Amino acid sequence: MLPESPLTTIESRLRYLLPAEMYAAMWGNPSVEIMIDVHKHLRTLQRILHDYTSRQISINKLKPGDVKTEWQHGTMMFTDLAGFTKLMEANASKGREGAKDLLAQLTKYFSEMIGIISKSGGELVEFTGDALLVVFRKTDKNNDTLRAVRAGLRMQRAMREFAEIETPAGVVNLKMRIGIHSGRFLTADIGTPRRMEHVLLGRDVQQAKLTESNGRNERVNLSQKAYELVVNEFRFEDGNPGYHLVIDDLTDKSLGEYEITPVGRRMASNVLLTRDKNEVLVNIMDLLNTIEPMASYIPAPVLSLLVESAADRKIPPDFPQPTIMFVNFIGLPESADRALPGEEIKLALNFSRAFSLINAAVESRGGVLKKVTYHLAGSDIVIYFGVPNAHTNDELRAASAAIAIREVIKTINQKAPTIGNVQPDIYCQIGINSGPTFVAEIGEPRGRREYNVLGDTVNTAARLMNRAEKNQIVISERVQQAIQEKYECTSLGEVSLKGKNKPMQLFELVEQKKEH
Repeated sequence: MLPESPLTTIESRLRYLLPAEMYAAMWGNPSVEIMIDVHKHLRTLQRILHDYTSRQISINKLKPGDVKTEWQHGTMMFTDLAGFTKLMEANASKGREGAKDLLAQLTKYFSEMIGIISKSGGELVEFTGDALLVVFRKTDKNNDTLRAVRAGLRMQRAMREFAEIETPAGVVNLKMRIGIHSGRFLTADIGTPRRMEHVLLGRDVQQAKLTESNGRNERVNLSQKAYELVVNEFRFEDGNPGYHLVIDDLTDKSLGEYEITPVGRRMASNVLLTRDKNEVLVNIMDLLNTIEPMASYIPAPVLSLLVESAADRKIPPDFPQPTIMFVNFIGLPESADRALPGEEIKLALNFSRAFSLINAAVESRGGVLKKVTYHLAGSDIVIYFGVPNAHTNDELRAASAAIAIREVIKTINQKAPTIGNVQPDIYCQIGINSGPTFVAEIGEPRGRREYNVLGDTVNTAARLMNRAEKNQIVISERVQQAIQEKYECTSLGEVSLKGKNKPMQLFELVEQKKEH
């Protein structure tokens, strides 16, 4: 019989956090060198996960599976990048080399923007494709809206560097829209010990998104509420009704220095100073206690990718053709503002149950529930099939998952809780598309970043979702052709979509065909 390893006591905790070869090497009675290698790997993984999660997740230090809510006040900034699809298409013809060039251009852009956000006292909460959600939290010391507007102006000035990008297909222009709104929002940590999510809920989150969508490229757009808080600090011109565009006629001196010393994102090195096996084991367990809460916010396939690539600290960019699903989950997220004192946790627990069941439907079919994000109504759930793990039938897997998700949401509606003396009507809208995308780690190479899928295929899936009616699943012709033998689909005709030169043939996914 092999002597028991000191690591066997935490084997179940290490199983998902070690590369395959390292996991195999720790069995039997591993040398202290192997245990030190385990510690070194976990220390690197800790830094990676810290960079992959927002600061709120890092400082909350919740136990995986804990559901928590908190009302917070501050200013929200949404950004949207125009021109990325052309930039991606211009580089795609060069294959892997084009992917590297595109990533270099994106890295330069995101590093510049994230640096400005950080130095302006903002927190990058999430990437959604090439868009950003930033929060400037309200403090007693300074005006969060003022900080946000100054950051927005600095970001727009920095965009001049990306106005003309040389590509194999000619010059591409990148432009950015920025929307800013001040208010309150409910943060909720939901999910299970293996899969958590940090979400922002409430009308003010939707208003912030509306402010961005009502803005203009190369400008900073403010909602009426944000405008009233800084009306004496800047000059403005009217934008769309109810919105105000900042006039940037400021000198560098009048724009001022950065208001805040940025909050550092780097973690302590946690260097190992012993070769005693028991002490190394204690150090490993300490690392696990900090890693596991952050790891629970990363989808399992993405976590596996990070674990296996930790030594290189690099995930190669690529141009795959996955299937993308957007689910707009409507009913519960809107209940946040009418929740009576103390009802927020009831809302979060029900949202948590829905999220967990939807995630199970996706993971069991080999997909990735990437994130729950904002929408003008409800919350968007972004799902991938085909990245990072590709299958020969990803469209079929997505179709099966979509029908399962719809059934989950119908069942949840039947058991919907009363929030603020109102029983919400809970339903979904689902869109599915497949095609070429760009997949990479986007953000700062050694700072805040995420594994992400970008491109017109993703944007189109979101627009198909927006076209869907209550509990309807709308799919592209490419998806319909891949699933038509097994699934009943009905033509919706040709439909004009934003960003498309010509109408697209769309279909409704009805149900799985009965086997005879």
